[in-house]
Amino acid sequence: MPPGSSRPADHLDDDDYPAYTMGRAAEMVGTTPAFLRALGEHRLITPLRSEGGHRRYSRYQLRIAARARELVDQGTPIEAACRIIVLEDQLEEAQRINERLRGQGHGAGAHGTP
Repeated sequence: MPPGSSRPADHLDDDDYPAYTMGRAAEMVGTTPAFLRALGEHRLITPLRSEGGHRRYSRYQLRIAARARELVDQGTPIEAACRIIVLEDQLEEAQRINERLRGQGHGAGAHGTP
């Protein structure tokens, strides 16, 4: 293995590593490859491409696809499901930022106290 290259074991805990083929990803999410392609068309997830041009999905992307499938199964149109997931993600990020800022604000002088 060339110096500086990552070992396969390094990717075992990487949620962003594109480890799953489209067929395997669809099977894991309990959906069809067409559904995964539709999520890509709506720009909810963008799978990486292998050297041969095949779509490859990460565990993180599979969790997003599973959430989309859940919403669609409940009767939400796919376009709306994708928008809901984007908004949920933005809300979660804003909450993380708020928590981090609150944690930084507990030093001396915070909240107007010396």
